[in-house]
Amino acid sequence: MRPIVIAHRGASGYLPEHTIPAKALAYAMGADYLEQDIVATRDDALIVVHDIHLDLVSDVARRYPGRAREDGRYYARDFDLAEIATLKVHERTNAKGEPAFPGRFQSNGEPFRIHTLGRELELVVTLRENGTRPIGIYPEIKDPQWHREEGVDLTRLVLEELARFGYEAHRDPVYLQCFDEREVRRIRHDLGSKLKLVQLIGEDSWSPEPTDFAAMQTSAGLEKLAETCDGIGPWLQQLYEVRGDGSIVDQGLVARAHAQGLVVHPYTFRTDALPHGFSDFDELLDFMVDELNIDGLFTDFPDAAIRRQ
Repeated sequence: MRPIVIAHRGASGYLPEHTIPAKALAYAMGADYLEQDIVATRDDALIVVHDIHLDLVSDVARRYPGRAREDGRYYARDFDLAEIATLKVHERTNAKGEPAFPGRFQSNGEPFRIHTLGRELELVVTLRENGTRPIGIYPEIKDPQWHREEGVDLTRLVLEELARFGYEAHRDPVYLQCFDEREVRRIRHDLGSKLKLVQLIGEDSWSPEPTDFAAMQTSAGLEKLAETCDGIGPWLQQLYEVRGDGSIVDQGLVARAHAQGLVVHPYTFRTDALPHGFSDFDELLDFMVDELNIDGLFTDFPDAAIRRQ
């Protein structure tokens, strides 16, 4: 059985990430699930955008000069949905304004827009009713603790919106994901959600989040996660080690997770940003799928993942 293919922010190797055209293209390319990174606006609307900032994926600085916070960043939480709807989306850039992935889609002023979670779920309904195969969703609750400090319970809003579209049961085609371990437990044990849950696993050096990512990769940590979660979403470089002679060695995380009944959906598989140790995309897939036996994968290039399988 082949691993499921999750379109990471849509077919963002071909169109600007987190846009409706990118999501529709990802479905056409064969993706099994569409990912939604979810952030709240000032008026508590739920939008689909990579993170809590707008400046690296839109023209917000040009359209709304002077609206940045002291750190120089433009936060979605500081704008109403009507204001965000005026922004044009472009492929992600770095802090210098240079393309993060130079070989990808280069905008010529096309009116790509940030859209709401509801709009994307409506797209999924259309694809499900008129497409040729099933499609699932894979929403991520972004920085829930930060949102609470900003005065909004993002998780409750997300669960309410998912329920409005019929996503409530464990059997429904949805995985709900988050990096914040406390929030994942809250979703299951305090808010009573029955949806399939995935604990995302990053590196402890990436952020000051109060989640011990190193500990949760151990057998004891995974056993604890299995009390709450259905799976894990590790950074793919946590699954292997490259030795001095260039050989690639399994770190055992997939097997440890499987021993606890957890599925493993690593991120992010990119043809234009191969991880250390691999010379091409097929070699990466061969190792992850055939050697490690992963259950799914996040990718910006769903067609390349499907073609290999």
